[in-house]
Amino acid sequence: MRTINHWLTSPWRRSGIAALAGALPVLAFPAPSLWWFAYVALVPWILLARSAPTGRRAAYDGWSGGFGFLLAVHHWLLPSLHVFIFLIAALLGALWAPWGWLVRRYLGEQPSPGRGAVALLVLPSAWLMVELVRSWQGLGGPWGMLGASQWQVSPALRLASVGGVWLLSFLIVAVNVAAAVVISVREARIPAVASLVATAAATSAAWAWAPRPEVDGRVRIAVVQPGIMDGGLRRFDREEQLTRQLVGQHVDLVVWGESSVGFDLGDRPGLTRRIAALSRATGADVLVNVDARRSDRPGIYKSSVLVGPNGLTGFRYDKMRLVPFGEYIPARSLLGWATSVGKAAGEDRRRGTEQVVMNVGHGLRIGPLICFETAFPDMSRHLAEDGADVLLGQSATSTFQGSWAPEQHASLAALRAAETGRPMVHATLTGVSAVYGPGGQRLGPWLGTDASTARVYDVPLAHGITPYVRYGDWPVQGALLVLAALCATEGLRTLRLRRSGPEPLVPPARTVHESPARPGH
Repeated sequence: MRTINHWLTSPWRRSGIAALAGALPVLAFPAPSLWWFAYVALVPWILLARSAPTGRRAAYDGWSGGFGFLLAVHHWLLPSLHVFIFLIAALLGALWAPWGWLVRRYLGEQPSPGRGAVALLVLPSAWLMVELVRSWQGLGGPWGMLGASQWQVSPALRLASVGGVWLLSFLIVAVNVAAAVVISVREARIPAVASLVATAAATSAAWAWAPRPEVDGRVRIAVVQPGIMDGGLRRFDREEQLTRQLVGQHVDLVVWGESSVGFDLGDRPGLTRRIAALSRATGADVLVNVDARRSDRPGIYKSSVLVGPNGLTGFRYDKMRLVPFGEYIPARSLLGWATSVGKAAGEDRRRGTEQVVMNVGHGLRIGPLICFETAFPDMSRHLAEDGADVLLGQSATSTFQGSWAPEQHASLAALRAAETGRPMVHATLTGVSAVYGPGGQRLGPWLGTDASTARVYDVPLAHGITPYVRYGDWPVQGALLVLAALCATEGLRTLRLRRSGPEPLVPPARTVHESPARPGH
């Protein structure tokens, strides 16, 4: 142990180890999908920050670990952003610096059982604040939230319907903290084990209490995935060919992927007529996605557009949350040089102003999301509140074929379905496409990145209101209250210490009989 501690005295070696420790949780996400690993993946990082000689060094351990975590979960962006991804990871990794400081504050040296018990509440709450801040669209969005690693675990999906992905992240961090305490703090092992038992009991009660989605109908939705195609017209021809294979299969809706149409339909009536003909032939509306300069207003938009048997239906959703650098460059006047070192957007896309629920006939109402908007739990929750029967994600991960990105993206739809109690269809151009039921369970096979096909899914419908839809992000609000109470407690403690400190030293007062030059005379 002394040898290890001596080896870690080098700041650079310690930072490198922290970055590696922070990267470990990526193995819990697709493609590895070692979901169980999430419950111990933070332990090395926690033990390292706990052993820091000072609070400042613990903050650096948190920062370095955050850098490693962000770089690992976004490693597939390296071919697009090149060196810029390291800068982004370094900047956003600073969000974990306070978390590292808190680890040492409550678990450092020889913590009392009380401090160990408080850590089981404070450290998960602090982690949620990090996820909340980095979930802001301008900072890249909530890709890689720790709770998202549990997308294929049925009990976890039930809990997601209670508190969303936030509740899952909180519980995962709490288990990691308890494991670290059991390993390294003998005096606090009993409270740690007791807290684990209490957490297990509470989550089991929530699991049993959470209402299960009651299926009250079914629809048939077809996903059209053309595969990698060069040229917008060639892709359109393949999508048209695949859609014609759906004739006679009694589908209620046909869904194409993101950027499936590279021309504004208002400016290309011939393409609109071809899609309307497909709608008449299949007996279903076709939801396409247009990535083009609009003919009726300035700028480039990404839009979900519904086409029926008579042409454009009037339903259109313009993407609201754009991908930083991929679809726009923040502060382009300052960061426009990013286009010279990677595949950053040459021209900013324009944003939509509101979410849209579309009526596609057959009594079916759909709520479209585009690309990484499926990572935002609040957007799918609002669509469910607005009456959507089915959530639809249109995506294109063509740039990231062969990486972990397509699988990670497809897995997010399972969480959105479980949170809202609504089925979700994730349709892509090049895979992975997937469909999930109202409980988050997978329906049918994934369409992998090697598939060029059209497939029909029987999708069960449910219309109950989940606790998450009803109460929103209450785990985040609870975490804020915990941290507010922590700040108040620390403030009162500091005030008491100041008041109980030694009296300031002052010279004794002179009497009227004393001489300033000769004290005592």
